[in-house]
Amino acid sequence: MAIPFLDLHKVNALHEREIKEAVANVIDSGWYVRGEALSRFEQEYAAFIGTQFCIGVGNGFDAIDIILKAYVALGVMTRGDEVIVPANTFIASVSAITHAGLKPVFVDADPYTLLLDEDKIEQLITPRTKALMIVHLYGKCAYSDRIRTICMNHHMKLIEDNAQAHGCRFGQLRTGSLGDAAAHSFYPGKNLGALGDGGAVTTDDPLLAEAVSAIANYGFSKKYYARYEGRNSRLDDIQAAVLSVKLKYLDEENDRRKAVAAIYDSCISHPMVRLPKNRAGQDHVYHLYPILVEQRKELQLYLQKQEIQTLIHYPVPPHRQQCFPQFHLISLPNTEKIALHELSLPISQVISEDEARFVAETVNRFG
Repeated sequence: MAIPFLDLHKVNALHEREIKEAVANVIDSGWYVRGEALSRFEQEYAAFIGTQFCIGVGNGFDAIDIILKAYVALGVMTRGDEVIVPANTFIASVSAITHAGLKPVFVDADPYTLLLDEDKIEQLITPRTKALMIVHLYGKCAYSDRIRTICMNHHMKLIEDNAQAHGCRFGQLRTGSLGDAAAHSFYPGKNLGALGDGGAVTTDDPLLAEAVSAIANYGFSKKYYARYEGRNSRLDDIQAAVLSVKLKYLDEENDRRKAVAAIYDSCISHPMVRLPKNRAGQDHVYHLYPILVEQRKELQLYLQKQEIQTLIHYPVPPHRQQCFPQFHLISLPNTEKIALHELSLPISQVISEDEARFVAETVNRFG
């Protein structure tokens, strides 16, 4: 039983007829950038997330970067201000901060949830701290009422990196609507994935939405009149049309991911394998299913021989990357341990329950 980590052909085949019809409609329209398909998706996604505004952009990195640059342009932040960010995250969360001329301040991971450790946030706040970025990593909700209170008490913006958690909830609300602004990625492998790159910003702040929309389109307040120093970062209409199709099925497909994760949770019982935990009531849409194992290389090779593909997220944490020598002396022991031990098992809406049980049983036979 060969089980790839993610079979995108199968994922897209679930809606092949509708996707081809949607793409054909855009082609026939003759309008491929900033057209009706984009406007429709922006309205649909804003309604789904629960925000007043959604602005489509070129990719998930641009979404974070443009939020931060919009805050700088609006005078909310100035170059050199600090943004607290989880140390255990994909490098884009951090690179966008430095790209905007701001300083990332790393908070170590909670070894229980693998998300940021809330107990360590306040000790990192200085007079130059202007924002906290939470990352809904792996598809797990990183928000809490305590985080909101910290941000309010210290007059910090709360920014969500929602690249991996489309459809995740906090009570009756969705991630992407919990902070002052949120960044979304529609890279093909995401829970809501396009057929190419894409991203979006969601917010309820009309001034921020206006600035984000302008910066993403050369800084224009109207055509050929640039209010801000901008760039070209646009979600094209073909990708928007594909996303409109897939959005209709997102909750259902997230439920399938949760069913696979539930099998892993209940069936994996190897003494050398640790399964990350969720807080009580914490929602998780399982973009990834990470396990922690000290013998990672050996387990990955063993699973590969059984035709089970796994991946590592992420072997080098941002503060240890070659491009950030200024952070190399920082010690973040929980994050560094996760980077050494994390292994992601196959999970998607097209993995069957039998395949999930086979993966779990194979893990249990390791060693």
